[in-house]
Amino acid sequence: MTILCKKKLYIIGSLLSCFFTLVSFLAIIKKNYIDKNFIFLIIISSAILQSIVQLICFLHIYNTEKINWKLISLLFTILIVFILVFGSYWIMSHLHENFM
Repeated sequence: MTILCKKKLYIIGSLLSCFFTLVSFLAIIKKNYIDKNFIFLIIISSAILQSIVQLICFLHIYNTEKINWKLISLLFTILIVFILVFGSYWIMSHLHENFM
């Protein structure tokens, strides 16, 4: 991949990331005119799309020669974050029940 092509990819990724951030921001700003469930849907879909853009444009997850190791590392990271977040929530909720 040439340097010019990488620069185009970075510019496109930056513009798309800014666009998805702006969409989420505008959904919150206009919360009086939009249903709360629809705002939640907009924010979640925008976050997922922005994650995909970041993976493709900045982390170059599409590279076919090392895709197995990159995907395994990504899935392991997601698993660790899932364990940390929900494990912490589970521990804190049980501590709250036991102390009350």
